[in-house]
Amino acid sequence: MTIKAVSFDIGGVLETVADLDEWLEALRRRLRLDQATLEAGLVSVDPRNLIGTGAMSEAEFRAGYRDAFGFSEAETDDFMTRMWDWYCGELDTELFAFAESLRPAYTTGIISNSADGARREEQARYRFEQLVDDIVYSHEVGLVKPDPKIYELACQRLGVEPDELVFVDDTQICVDGAAAVGIHAVLHESTPTTIARVRALLTG
Repeated sequence: MTIKAVSFDIGGVLETVADLDEWLEALRRRLRLDQATLEAGLVSVDPRNLIGTGAMSEAEFRAGYRDAFGFSEAETDDFMTRMWDWYCGELDTELFAFAESLRPAYTTGIISNSADGARREEQARYRFEQLVDDIVYSHEVGLVKPDPKIYELACQRLGVEPDELVFVDDTQICVDGAAAVGIHAVLHESTPTTIARVRALLTG
């Protein structure tokens, strides 16, 4: 079938995000904690990744970190601000412009594993709601990539069949999950390469 839509992941694709281990090491030094204490505190907050499916709210997540590390309210606010700054990273302006250029010839979307608060933070910084026709955030729909149902839902919301959609993600397991339901899945390794691969699929 003819490709009618293109969707993108956010973190690591539309956003360039610093390495998590580097961010955690900076956090460990700032809090003056040893590695074991930091890891135990982090794991205690959400050991089952409830936040990814919306089963944990941002308020609960915030309270969990406050209690795990004995933060004051001001320290908790600072932690959350720094966390969202890391989470949202830096906009890949070249890929953003490419995504923007696809409309109106193609319907566009986002499929993102996310946490409560992500829509607010990313919209404030990058206005993704104006960039694409639809955004599927995992925490809003209760499904996490690579669950096939999240890709099927994205197709339904864009009004296309799986083989009419191109999806770009930087994680192999998520690319494989999309491909398994029949989507044309592209592994994001660099912006120029991704743009070239998507264009090749669009032009057939």
